Parts: sequence; C-alpha cells; structure tokens
Amino acid sequence: MWEYTETVTEHFQNPRNVGEIDNADGVGEVGSLACGDALRLTLKIEDGKIVDAKFKTFGCASAIASSSALTEMIIGMDVSKAETITNEDIASALGGLPKEKMHCSVMGREALEAALADFRGLSLPKADGEVVCECFGVTDVEIRRVVSESNLHSVEEITNFTKAGGGCGKCEEKLAELLHKTQSDGLRVIPLKQPSKRMTTLQKIKKIEEVLDREIRPGLRLDGGDIELIDVEGDTVMVSMRGACTSCFKSQTTIKEFVERKLREQVLETLVVEEA
Repeated sequence: MWEYTETVTEHFQNPRNVGEIDNADGVGEVGSLACGDALRLTLKIEDGKIVDAKFKTFGCASAIASSSALTEMIIGMDVSKAETITNEDIASALGGLPKEKMHCSVMGREALEAALADFRGLSLPKADGEVVCECFGVTDVEIRRVVSESNLHSVEEITNFTKAGGGCGKCEEKLAELLHKTQSDGLRVIPLKQPSKRMTTLQKIKKIEEVLDREIRPGLRLDGGDIELIDVEGDTVMVSMRGACTSCFKSQTTIKEFVERKLREQVLETLVVEEA
C-alpha cells in the first residue's frame, strides 16, 4: 500500500473547498474519467486576486488531497503569483507524495494553469502538442515540460509524473527519445538507454492472473477454496481468499508465502502479496 503523510490523509478525509463556483471567472478541466483521474477547478477572481476556489475530482486519495491543498494555497493569492505554482509546490504542501502518485500534483498544476488561461482568454501550449501516450492522452509538450521542471531521468519517472507509458506501454520508446532530447536541450546530457523493459500495470495483472489460474487456483479448489485478484498497486498484489482457505490465509504464512513465491518466480521478483 502507499505510504501517505498525515497531511495527505487529513486532506483526503476532510477535503476543503469541494464543489463548483457559479459564474466562475476561470474554469480548468484536466484528465478524463476514461484515464482514471479527472479534475475540474473553478476560480473567482477580483482585482487580480483569487478570492475563492473550488474543485470536483474523480481519482485516488492523492488526487483529492492535491486538489484540496491547491485550493487552500491559492485562495487570497494574486493571479501573477498563482501562475508560478509548480506541482512540486503542491506536493511539498502535502509533506510529499509517493513517487507513483506525483501525477496527481501535476494534474493540480495543470488545472490551475487551465483555469487561469481561461480567465485570461488564452489557450494552453499543450493543446497544440502531439499525443504520445494514447492510453492517457499525454502530449509531447507535457512530457518535455515535466522532464525539464522536475529534472526526471527515466521513463519510469515520466510515468509517475504524467501516467504516460502506464497503460499498454507502446509509447515507451517515444518517451525515451523525448527524455533524451529534453535533457540534451537543457545541457544535461545523459546517454540514451534502451526503452525500459518494465511491465505496465496492465501487463502485470495479465501475467498474475495467468499464474493464479495455472499454478495456484487448482490446488486451492481441491480444498474448497479459491483466490481472487483484487488490485495491483506498484509491486503490491492485493488478493482475497475465498471459501475454506480464508481462515488459513489469515492465520498462517504458508499459503501467502506460496502465492508470493510463485508470483516472484514467474512474474516479477519484487512483488509482495497482501490480503485486501
């Protein structure tokens, strides 16, 4: 499971400024429900100052916490200063985010930029970019910007910050090229590596299900039990035991160790099995 700071947990459990401002002076919408995260930020601006901000979001605890913290940061702030806020500022206000969840702070920053651009009647540069990651609709403009601003050094970090490459994985070669070009343009030249061979979450889920069907479920069903894959978060595999195996999974380590060992041997050696 993710390790969240107390500030993240508090904002998630008690989010501030949830809702929508009627007749807002600036509206920013980023993400999409199809991609798993979406945020709508509305602003009320008077005399060059943000006097109110509200949000609606669909996403995980980090997305809710990032949106909540962002609204607290910007209420009462001059528009000119709000335009300088970075995703790192949002993450810092939360006491930090798991590296796999940094894209939530980026989404907050992008929503703020979109709302301020709407207020000024401007279009965002990323709108003219080329979509690199079809799964999550991430453009080359977004990727190059986050690589430069957050000094990223790997395709995996790009995925953590933008979600690009976290779906089918077909864009990883393009992500590696953009990473190298951005680093070169910024005079931080790092040798171009071959595209990462890491598995995406979808690939992990498919392989885990194959191992469960082939190696684990047949034996459990002989004793009247079963196992269900609930979720995969990074290297943590969440499972639920069914039937006769439920109590033994909780009271003993043998079944858990067996499942974990099989998954480490046949899927990925860093996987950890936990009961949902």
